[in-house]
Amino acid sequence: MAPPTGRTIGILTSGGDCAGLNTAIASIVNSGLRLGYTFVGFEKGWEGLLDPVMYRKLDANSVRGINHLGGTILRTTNRGRFAGKVGGKGGYNAIPADILKMAVGNLNKLAVEGLIVIGGDGTLSAAMQLSQFGVPIVGVPKSVDNDLSGTDATFGFSTAVSVALDAMDKIHTTASSHERIFLVECMGRHAGWITLHAGLAGNANAILLPEFDLDVEGLINFLRKRSRTMHSSIIAVAEGLDLGQQQSRVPSIKTSEVRLHGAADRLMDAVEERVPGLFELRTVVLGHTQRGGAPIAVDRLLAKRFGVAAMEAYDAGRFGMMVRLKDDDIGLTTMKRARGLKLVTPADPYYQTARKLGVYIN
Repeated sequence: MAPPTGRTIGILTSGGDCAGLNTAIASIVNSGLRLGYTFVGFEKGWEGLLDPVMYRKLDANSVRGINHLGGTILRTTNRGRFAGKVGGKGGYNAIPADILKMAVGNLNKLAVEGLIVIGGDGTLSAAMQLSQFGVPIVGVPKSVDNDLSGTDATFGFSTAVSVALDAMDKIHTTASSHERIFLVECMGRHAGWITLHAGLAGNANAILLPEFDLDVEGLINFLRKRSRTMHSSIIAVAEGLDLGQQQSRVPSIKTSEVRLHGAADRLMDAVEERVPGLFELRTVVLGHTQRGGAPIAVDRLLAKRFGVAAMEAYDAGRFGMMVRLKDDDIGLTTMKRARGLKLVTPADPYYQTARKLGVYIN
């Protein structure tokens, strides 16, 4: 494909996928075309900027009909030479200078003057480092976990909660029919927002979050007392719940992501070890079903607002900034300030509501 001509902006999606990415891409392109810009989309996240370059033209035709689609037409990855985040709380990679220079050189060859990047804190860390080499960049936040400190909400979260809620509604009926306790594992490495919101909306009897220590004996006592009057229970479990060595890496694969798995199974084993045969326990791991599928209306609307705001910020020369939601207003914050985890605290109104309703919450 021949390099694009005119005033051209690159768009990329990086990190884990979520519902609303395509909506945001279409919003950026459609609003930017009205301002006289042309666009290319770099594929597979930051890797598309590096040799061999992977990109495609984005215009009104290429983004037509994608608003309702899940995933990202540009594809994405957590791996590669441009990984900006180390798994864990608050760790970031320094991207080698030769990699950053390669990205700058490829942008210059394609006559792409700047970027709008859509991603989480790892993406923003990488964007900040690339911006130090003179690349104009505006950030758009996305995260199913809703864990970015710089914004009240991220698109993808509401759809993930909706998926988890639908699953819990279904599991309630089978739990009741068989008089079982189901541990429903939701996404959430370090922040338990999906588990808290889905668990509260889905009438979970216990909600277990990664932000707090778990008292297994206290949970058992709660379930023992509950079993005197109720013969089934639903426990919403965040995948990042601390039950020992849950974190793992595949040594042969270079990745910036820590893989969490098995929190529900580990908890089931811990309960069974302490009170063998007392409860009939089952686990359900929702996993990547929470990332996939069409975005619900809330996420589509937020992604559209973010896309338009990012294009306006770029056109105004507000580089190094990220769009954000604050009290239902769209504004800007620095990418540096936007990084970092937003965690559930006991003061959160949803946490307090769960407690006051008698939900066991750690």
